[in-house]
Amino acid sequence: MLFFSLRQLCRLRQSLSVSQSSNTLYQRYYGSQAKINKDTIDLYRQQYTRDSWTNLTPKVLSHLDRNLHLQRNHPLSIVREKIVKYFYGAYISPRGNPLFSVYDNLSAVVSIEQNFDQLLIPQNHPSRAKSDCYYVNKDYMLRAHTTAHQVELIQAGLDNFLVVGDVYRRDEIDSTHYPVFHQLDAVRIVHQDKLFERNPELKVLETHFKTHLSNGNPATGTTSPLADCIDQHKQPCHTLEAVKLCEHEMKKILVGLVQSLFGVGIKYRWVDAYFPFTQPSWELEIFFNGTWLEILGGGITRNEILERAGVQNSIAYAFGVGLERLAMILFEIPDIRLFWSSDSGFLNQFRDDRIVKYKPISQFPQCSNDLSFWLPEAMSADQFSVNDFYDIVRNVGGDMVEQVTLIDRFTHPKTGKCSLCFRIVYRHMERTLTQSEVNLVHAKIGTELVESYNVSIR
Repeated sequence: MLFFSLRQLCRLRQSLSVSQSSNTLYQRYYGSQAKINKDTIDLYRQQYTRDSWTNLTPKVLSHLDRNLHLQRNHPLSIVREKIVKYFYGAYISPRGNPLFSVYDNLSAVVSIEQNFDQLLIPQNHPSRAKSDCYYVNKDYMLRAHTTAHQVELIQAGLDNFLVVGDVYRRDEIDSTHYPVFHQLDAVRIVHQDKLFERNPELKVLETHFKTHLSNGNPATGTTSPLADCIDQHKQPCHTLEAVKLCEHEMKKILVGLVQSLFGVGIKYRWVDAYFPFTQPSWELEIFFNGTWLEILGGGITRNEILERAGVQNSIAYAFGVGLERLAMILFEIPDIRLFWSSDSGFLNQFRDDRIVKYKPISQFPQCSNDLSFWLPEAMSADQFSVNDFYDIVRNVGGDMVEQVTLIDRFTHPKTGKCSLCFRIVYRHMERTLTQSEVNLVHAKIGTELVESYNVSIR
């Protein structure tokens, strides 16, 4: 779910140039039938036309179909299984079967409509920025949250489901951020006859409420009265009784989930939040190791979303949680890059659905290099997208790069030209790096930066 906590191209040789290395990389992950040229790109055997919005990089594409959340005994898979098992036990059908269905292998390529418009995310919302997302072209992208599948599943007639998968966002580089991570998203729709089974005189919707579907599309900037309302108590369409019952159920279930993961004695609190597709909205925090940590976000689904999906006289709750965040806390894993490691010393520590504390394989030393450059004339430091720089670093340095920090910005008092200086920390997760090989990678990052953005290395 795009809980903002969600964020948010790189032209990088116009992204995915037709080099031999790009084609080799493509074939490695998609098979010999995968092809790429200057005009099109093939993803999941579907061909897309590239345009000015295309900003996919070979580094990001190399993570497609890795499905870490489905690999047996992987820490992300262990967390996924625990959440799924909890929901299977929490909601049972009259016939004794789990009420929730699970979708954990849906394509990561979604339309802009799925990722934003159907979820009432405004056109001017920062999460749509090219600097924050990975776009296939102006019409398609790699999903930025698993909530992108919410409407299509509701339209298919589902009212209780979990969606799990990899999501893609352009972000900073440090031990807790990675351009690919995994989310679990959930929706539960309760129809009026079920919600008020014992009190049929009560209703989900206010008697004066009329549909606002004809009053404009919030995603295109023509908003209805509901789209502008951020009342934390309830949406204007819902009765207070319906909201309170749904809120109570959601919070009870999610507190139970957290207690099943962290123990019944875990201290928790609910914090008011704002998300475009739920209202009211909350974040659930736990007190862990002396500090409050956000664990998940959720709320009452906006009624417009249900209406447009063909659902009437119902109320729903939805929530989303990042698997890496949970796994890093539960297993005490210090660096998000470790989840992508194939080192048996890492993977063999996790077995049989047990929560164990990660033991470092070994500690390899850091290598730290600074990269300082002048921006082109007439470009200010604020106009330069640091996410563009991060993508170049990731594409060239890969997982050798542990952290990137902007340590200085300078404007020349006479020429007005701007300079930026980044400190890049290199550390391999599985071996010791030599300064000479780090210098080669560092120099290549500088070369790519010059060619892509016409900067001048200082």
